[in-house]
Amino acid sequence: MMELLDLLLLLSAFLFFRYWWRRWSTTGGVPKNLPPGPPGWPLVGNLFQVILQRRHFIYVVRDLRKKYGPIFTMQMGQRTMIIVSSADLIHEALIQRGHQFASRPADSPIRLIFSMGKCAINSAEYGPLWRTLRRNMVSEMITPLRIKQCAWIRKWAVEAHMRRIEAEARENGFVEVMSNCRLTICSILICLCFGAKITEDRIRIIESILKDVMIITLPKLPDFLPVLTPLFRREVKEAKKLRKTQVDLIAPLIRSRKAYVESNGKINENSEMVSPIGAAYVDSLFGLEVPSRGKLREEELVTLVSEVISAGTDTSATALEWALLHLVMDQGIQEKLYKEIVDTVGKNGVVLESDVEKMPYINALVKETFRRHPPSHFVLSHAATAETTLGGYTVPADASVEFYTAWLTEDPSVWENPDEFRPERFLTGDGVDVDVTGTKGVKMMPFGIGRRICPAWTLGTLHISLLLARMVHAFKWLPAPNFPPDPTETFAFTVVMKNPLKAMILPRSF
Repeated sequence: MMELLDLLLLLSAFLFFRYWWRRWSTTGGVPKNLPPGPPGWPLVGNLFQVILQRRHFIYVVRDLRKKYGPIFTMQMGQRTMIIVSSADLIHEALIQRGHQFASRPADSPIRLIFSMGKCAINSAEYGPLWRTLRRNMVSEMITPLRIKQCAWIRKWAVEAHMRRIEAEARENGFVEVMSNCRLTICSILICLCFGAKITEDRIRIIESILKDVMIITLPKLPDFLPVLTPLFRREVKEAKKLRKTQVDLIAPLIRSRKAYVESNGKINENSEMVSPIGAAYVDSLFGLEVPSRGKLREEELVTLVSEVISAGTDTSATALEWALLHLVMDQGIQEKLYKEIVDTVGKNGVVLESDVEKMPYINALVKETFRRHPPSHFVLSHAATAETTLGGYTVPADASVEFYTAWLTEDPSVWENPDEFRPERFLTGDGVDVDVTGTKGVKMMPFGIGRRICPAWTLGTLHISLLLARMVHAFKWLPAPNFPPDPTETFAFTVVMKNPLKAMILPRSF
């Protein structure tokens, strides 16, 4: 009798093991026709296989792409992850069938804390809430009229930037590029959001906290194995504490602006409010009612303005640092840019936003920076609105669809010498016909494409071009002694330099 019981237990264990192997292995005969992929382990799929390699996920993806092709599946714990890297499949999914791949996958408990249950443009599922928030942001921040109306904010912030880097160079002998660019971009976005000029010390604190928010929301083990969430109570507690700090920093600005608006400009604590009523992004949120939520609460306002500041600061400052790295390393490129600026405004003129639009070389330089150093190797995770197919394979509605976009800019069949930094390719070479929105075809997508394209990509590009033009017009940028420029990458929220750029500047008037 015991032998029979042991046999039954052994058989049950075998059947259970076989079931989980078939369920979690993408090549083990799963019921749906998922794209091919590496065999996984029971229960955890490929999750620990990735962890045990002790290298960044991007390098794992590169190897798997070579083996499994342009679309493949990874079973990361309980999350089915479908990786797409071919230009044709990306264009089909995000442009031709954009409405089918425009949603977002489920979020982790920590991310839900900061998004107030997906009440954010980036994280909201495809539907009425997302459409309302996005439409409002576009109409209130990035219409040509609003951009022109807020030009004085960029003028004020850029002039402060120029004074600050000149003072830092006198004091230290070099300029720390990233920290200065982050501060300037952040100050512009804070003023756009709240219509307020606040002190640099306060801006630095807000910038630092928002960076901490981005870091704490990066993927963690419970994102893939929710059953482990109770073991990460300390991390959830830390996230709630950080969220409180974020709210305590941002909410006073919201309250001050609301008091200013409701008093018709009569209440202006510390004279911080400088934009006319209706010209700040948060003004449009005070009376906005969104589907399923009604009027937005204060914490939801904190989420929405933080989203704009965080996304715009990080990507723009990173691009500026990469661009300046190449100008420092290649003085020939820098001189071509300087000549274009002088030909446009003269040696003693001031570069205006309208001038930047007339400079083809700086536009080519910015595009080449985004091509050679895209902000991320993936765009934000997508999800299908309902089960569908792509490339002949099934895409479940609960799968995370990850578009590996870095390969597009590295593909030697698309780009001549893709590792070379050469802005001229966008003037007379293989980049002339490139459409960064992806509508005509996909060769690069630094801002995403389709319905989920970054809504403020034109504004971000303007900030980068204007700051770059002003810095090169005023100063010659050279390698700092003892700090050689180093193009080695590392991965934070964006792809950044492992060793931040320090550069020496010489006034052009010398």
